[in-house]
Amino acid sequence: MGKFEVKEVKSGIKFNLKAGNGEIIAVSEIYTTEKACLSGIESVRKSCEGEIEDQTVEGFEVKKHPKFEVYRDKAGEFRFRLKAKNGEIIATGEGYKAKASCLKGIESIKKNAPEAPVVKVEE
Repeated sequence: MGKFEVKEVKSGIKFNLKAGNGEIIAVSEIYTTEKACLSGIESVRKSCEGEIEDQTVEGFEVKKHPKFEVYRDKAGEFRFRLKAKNGEIIATGEGYKAKASCLKGIESIKKNAPEAPVVKVEE
């Protein structure tokens, strides 16, 4: 089972969503308070039911928020960002060489996020 790891960083507090195998599948922005970070986790749980908007295909269909946006970064890798109902980016994924791997990352979030426990991590 996956887990949300909450940890302090120099400029605030953030979370990583890890799959059962320990791989990081999504990261958050940096929040100013732990309360805001925990609220972000709840938003991911609610929003991970969203559809996938594949921006890598020409004439892609725009989906309603919440949604996962799949896109290519400057290096040409496939990435995703999860947007909440209000359109804010609440989690992002790493760069993937193959679109199929990026889509598997999204599926892993959909599977892990709803039930993932929150764990505080000290560094």
